[in-house]
Amino acid sequence: MAEAGILPHDRGHLLWTADEGVSRLLLSSMDRWITTVLADDCIDSPLFGMGEKTTATIIAKDDGLVAGTAMVDHLIQIWAPSININWHASDGKKVSIGDDIATVTGDQESILKIERSILNILGQLSGIATETKKWSTIAVKQIACTRKTTWGLLDKWAVHLGGGLTHRLNREDALMIKENDLASMDEVSNDNNERIAKFIQELDLEQLNSFLTIEVRTEKEAITAAAIWQNTHGESGHKAVIMLDNFGPEKSKQVVRQLEEMGLRDAVYLEASGNITHEKLELWFECGIDVLSTSAINRGVKPLDMSMIFGD
Repeated sequence: MAEAGILPHDRGHLLWTADEGVSRLLLSSMDRWITTVLADDCIDSPLFGMGEKTTATIIAKDDGLVAGTAMVDHLIQIWAPSININWHASDGKKVSIGDDIATVTGDQESILKIERSILNILGQLSGIATETKKWSTIAVKQIACTRKTTWGLLDKWAVHLGGGLTHRLNREDALMIKENDLASMDEVSNDNNERIAKFIQELDLEQLNSFLTIEVRTEKEAITAAAIWQNTHGESGHKAVIMLDNFGPEKSKQVVRQLEEMGLRDAVYLEASGNITHEKLELWFECGIDVLSTSAINRGVKPLDMSMIFGD
């Protein structure tokens, strides 16, 4: 479980830190995706080109944040060791149109073969980091992604670089009880309030890897979850996350007010999800919600445009 007072949705340090760089968990994901990306480009063995040497420059054609340089470094180290790359903008750094991102040197044939793979990786992840930054600048330390991803942990890494919260890294990382989980419980009652209450009462906190999120769809379910959590686990010092699904700002504000009046607000973190848009972020400022989770910061995001230009 997360410690009391620490928002549990920020798991990015398990993937990458400025001091330590890439974690083993993220490195394993990089290995899998690099192999797939290169295989789709008909590269199934390391490149050891011995031909003519050349120099190329990766140039930004959009303003944004760079993400993916550590992954490209790993790709080159394993798959194209004859190539050297010198970064002018590393992971998490801001670039403007026309800025040099990196200088690539090595044999021409190898660079040409992996050019598109490198640009696809950098463009995809930089696009996510850039979009996340747009959101996190407005809602600081409040925007989290979901498990709706394109490149799994790589998406979450890019979100982390953009200042967003990763939420749980995978299904096993944290326990989330959603509508389908409640529906699949072998219970006599079809009442979700009773199911939520029974689940919380029988929960062994020692079995949780990090934190617990309970998705609710009504105000009554939210109050039930908070009340049972406080009565059952309140003395543990841990908080559950109650996810208000498709409540909207006004309804979420009502839930916050009710929990405060009942003395339950401090027992839980409140997360809002569903139909959250960048244009309406400011509507959430007065709601008292801790976290806003959305897939909009990483799914269907426009890649950051960049090119690799040959020549000194």
